[in-house]
Amino acid sequence: MGTHSEQRTGLLFGFGAYGLWGLLPLYWHLLESTGAAEVLAHRMVWSLPTVVLILLALRRWAWIRPLLRQPRKLGLIVLAAVAISVNWGLFIWAVNEGRVLESSLGYFINPLVSIAFGVLLLRERLRPAQWVAVGVGAVSVAVMTFAYGRTPWLSLALALSFATYGLIKKRVQLNGVEGFGAETAVQFLPALGFLVYLGVTGDGTFASEGVGHTLLFVFSGLATALPLIFFGGAAVRLPLSTLGLLQYLAPVFMFLLGLTVFHEEMPPERWAGFVLVWAALCLLTWDALRHARRGRAALRAAASAASAAGAAEVAEEAAVTVPGGGGPGQAPAPDTAESR
Repeated sequence: MGTHSEQRTGLLFGFGAYGLWGLLPLYWHLLESTGAAEVLAHRMVWSLPTVVLILLALRRWAWIRPLLRQPRKLGLIVLAAVAISVNWGLFIWAVNEGRVLESSLGYFINPLVSIAFGVLLLRERLRPAQWVAVGVGAVSVAVMTFAYGRTPWLSLALALSFATYGLIKKRVQLNGVEGFGAETAVQFLPALGFLVYLGVTGDGTFASEGVGHTLLFVFSGLATALPLIFFGGAAVRLPLSTLGLLQYLAPVFMFLLGLTVFHEEMPPERWAGFVLVWAALCLLTWDALRHARRGRAALRAAASAASAAGAAEVAEEAAVTVPGGGGPGQAPAPDTAESR
């Protein structure tokens, strides 16, 4: 019963995390009167006090001192902060420029790029279905290039930057909140310096667009941190296969927002490209679920074999040591009251 309740809670956290990530275009759209660079800087600056409050509430400080003694890991955190900054900046710019559909395509392509990174950089071996999925994804990019009349650089840049971020995070091996805290600490001073510069030159909009505008900046840190917290709650309660399925919610929501809220154009050629990407992702998901199911079946079989072997060993020991068991070299016990 407890496990079922935990999984249900994990699903709620997962829907919350990916749902909020998918709805973020609505938040950044409210700040469309401000340049993407200023919005990005505010997001970085307000993320740090937000994560500090979270760490205070959770009392998680023990990881900081060991981290400061590891220059290599600190360097990786700087690289992760740069990669996610590029991703955030491109995404905010895309929303302000009315290119939410292209953004959603980038996050649909992201799993395929991550697989390509695994092959090229980590020397991972792909199963046949994964090779087919990557090939279909490459064809979709070619179709989208034809549809747009140019390479869909925004989608590819979003996918590459986020896949790079994921690759670095795999090497850093810090939990969600801790990693977020370390990265925002790296981002804080450059972002604050840029905002001070905007304030001095009179180009900033922090206090010039009304109280609502100012509050949107202030709460941009919470809008960034909240889905990450929900994701952490989901990750410890759900199997990776379920999380892998939930990750498609975010680009689906972005895609629907681009169509229904922002009314972006979707000509037939673009539909063809998206359909190919979705076909590749369906194949990838089917293969992952099949592989996970086979893995679970193999584990169950191994556990059953180990259990049977253990039972046989116990039975054999009992036959040897228990009086009257008739084991090797053991005379039958006399039929007395004490032996019954």
